[in-house]
Amino acid sequence: MVGTLAACGWSSDDAGDSGAGGSKTVTLVSHDSWAASKDVVAAFEKESGYKVRVLEDGDAGQAVNKAILTKDNPQGDVFFGVDNTLLSRALDNDLFQPYEAKGSDQVRPEYRTDQDKHRVTPVDTGDICVNYDKAYFDQHGLTPPKSFDDLVKPEYKDLLVTENAGSSSPGLGFLLGTAAQYGDGGTSRSSEAESGGGWQGYWKKLKANGVKVVDSWEQAYNEEFSGSAGGKKAKGDRPLVVSYASSPPAEVVYADPQPDTAPTGVADGTCFRQVEYAGLLGNAKNPEGGKALLDFLLSKSFQEDMPLNMFVYPVREGAQVPEVFSKFGPQAKDPQTLDPAKIADNRDQWVKSWTSLVLK
Repeated sequence: MVGTLAACGWSSDDAGDSGAGGSKTVTLVSHDSWAASKDVVAAFEKESGYKVRVLEDGDAGQAVNKAILTKDNPQGDVFFGVDNTLLSRALDNDLFQPYEAKGSDQVRPEYRTDQDKHRVTPVDTGDICVNYDKAYFDQHGLTPPKSFDDLVKPEYKDLLVTENAGSSSPGLGFLLGTAAQYGDGGTSRSSEAESGGGWQGYWKKLKANGVKVVDSWEQAYNEEFSGSAGGKKAKGDRPLVVSYASSPPAEVVYADPQPDTAPTGVADGTCFRQVEYAGLLGNAKNPEGGKALLDFLLSKSFQEDMPLNMFVYPVREGAQVPEVFSKFGPQAKDPQTLDPAKIADNRDQWVKSWTSLVLK
């Protein structure tokens, strides 16, 4: 996930690594948004006897693709960050070996998957949604958009930046959200979609309305978006961005002083539910360390540590969420979802069609 200010959390630079192949070192391969509290990781290291090394490997889409290409000689023992939009790609390429992590019985039923083989462990969940810059809309006397339909209206022309669906998990999630909303060229769920146009017809409208596409979440949110702290410094000029329902609390937590209200808001009618998984890599050099690390990712201590580090929701029953997180980043009430089998059957063709339609 998930889009966060990952530099504020624990990373491999603090690990005192003794070498990825060492029996007492366990290597976690992840996307760039991995973050965890030093004391929580230190407690695991002390209890397990393993030293954790973290290798961050780009946006989630890029990291998954690289893990597949290197699966015969993997860079680490556990991969974290494959989500429901890309899961079938990882499973079809035999990226993981089976392991049922301790605490799996505590995972909320709606987030469990691959229950017959246990190749992946659910770790967190969040909602990919359009965020808006409150100050921009106040200054322009404009009501922020609330839905997918709103985004193609003339008053929002040249305001939205999103990520490349072919390389970025939030970009892909946003594409899948539009596919869930408008269908694949069949009967539309929206009265304002083009008749028979499905999501392709919607994206034609979005392109005509000036949507900007960049490669990664980091670039979209921290450089192009006018509402984020990073975007303000970079003089970003897009007041709408595809990010997460949990991005507003990040803007509160990392502000000094902390504001009473978040400077950004969420268009609730644009959300797509994301679930992230971790798995034991098929040719892991330290499979026992990898299993211990997967157990840790489902532990109550790690699950309760995630919200204010990676700005995601825990999947474990009974894991508590800090008030500042739930107040400014509540989960979407009615997010779009797609059956994993439908994603698997259509994702690659949809991305190919999207690329031809939007980028060319």
